[in-house]
Amino acid sequence: MKSTVETLSPTRVRLAIEVPFVELEPSLKKAYREIGQQVQVPGFRRGKVPSAVIDQRVGRGTVLNEAIQEAIPQNILAAVREHDLKTLGRPEVDITEFNDGDSLNFTAEVDVRPEITLPDPATIEVTVDEIEIADSEIDDQVNSLRERFATLKTVERAAQEGDFVQIDLNATVDGEEVPGGSASNISHEVGSKQLLPGLDEALVGLAAGESTTFTTQLVGGDYAGRDADVAVTVRTVKEKELPELDDDFAQMASEFDTIEELRGDLRERVTRGKQVEQIYAARDKALEQMVAAAEVPAPEGVVKEEVESRKAAMVDQLERIGASLEEYLAAEEKTEEQIDAELTEAATDGVKIQLLLDTLADAEDVQVSDDEFGHEIVHRAQRAGMAPQQYYDQLVRSGAAAAVFGDVRRGKALAAVMEKITIKDAAGNEVSLDALRAQNEAEHDHQH
Repeated sequence: MKSTVETLSPTRVRLAIEVPFVELEPSLKKAYREIGQQVQVPGFRRGKVPSAVIDQRVGRGTVLNEAIQEAIPQNILAAVREHDLKTLGRPEVDITEFNDGDSLNFTAEVDVRPEITLPDPATIEVTVDEIEIADSEIDDQVNSLRERFATLKTVERAAQEGDFVQIDLNATVDGEEVPGGSASNISHEVGSKQLLPGLDEALVGLAAGESTTFTTQLVGGDYAGRDADVAVTVRTVKEKELPELDDDFAQMASEFDTIEELRGDLRERVTRGKQVEQIYAARDKALEQMVAAAEVPAPEGVVKEEVESRKAAMVDQLERIGASLEEYLAAEEKTEEQIDAELTEAATDGVKIQLLLDTLADAEDVQVSDDEFGHEIVHRAQRAGMAPQQYYDQLVRSGAAAAVFGDVRRGKALAAVMEKITIKDAAGNEVSLDALRAQNEAEHDHQH
């Protein structure tokens, strides 16, 4: 095999490959063997059909074609190794010349990893927003905790918004009972709009034992779109009682003795959450700066593949919820071209960041231990709701294990960079990575 390489752009090369016919012999023999296994010729045992008979039956051209399909990827791989190329994505092959008995000439265009000059992370400085926590945020946290400890108490009065009622319902259309249209003793929060349109308005002012009727439009079943008369009877009215916000509440709802300590703990949690968000914002800005400083080019072929896979995933998700791309576009008031442009922009940024981090990982000689790779598999399996081994086997089958390995390696390279950059908030205070480290340790402990 002879091969030459021509650089088309910083991210794409064209390989010209010439394979002498004699080197195609092993692939040709294999093609005859495989086709011979598939054809049945009277008088010959399966797999024992002579090649001349196969040529007659299926045609020499078919056999040659099969042989080339096998030989091309092998020769591309050999040429890539010979020229020490770091290829990305799938090659686009074009057969320039091939006649039976002559050498096979073809070209393969493929994206390659560009040479990137990395900026020194120590020169990167990013500014993020200051952490601000309003008292109202802590109040919200306290109130949601208080809601969890609410109790219901029966009251001898008419129902009002926020009360819980036990009710019986019975729906009819033109005097006919609606199938599945009656229910008894259901619990409902007045004003929650959880059941039928019009019900909440009808309930306000009704006391236990009282009934009324209202009209609602049915959405499902045989009578969909028709107006139904619904009779509703209230059995009991209960009001929600929230516990007093005092030290007793703190002791009941948490491990703290006073409401002040509880509020302090909630403030700390909110602060930690915001600190982690701050670091994530810094990470995104640092990557953006480094990609710009390194002038990372985006390989078109890889971006195209990434856009195709993101779009397919999007269509897949829409189909799962019973919607189509057309419906989604209508709802978002966007054209398909706009969506493609958005996906292309996101994919381009993503690919540039991956290239930058791969180059960083090489420069820093980042290694990934079996333990680290294992943790990532466990983590992803948990998110996917699968057993780790089952998840891993599926990754190997789909050929995606190397991609996950790459993600872990890039993650380590990024963590190393984050240690070296300067992060300040808008007021000029240095931001430390402690909050993120604490979160990672907590996740790590959780996995064990």
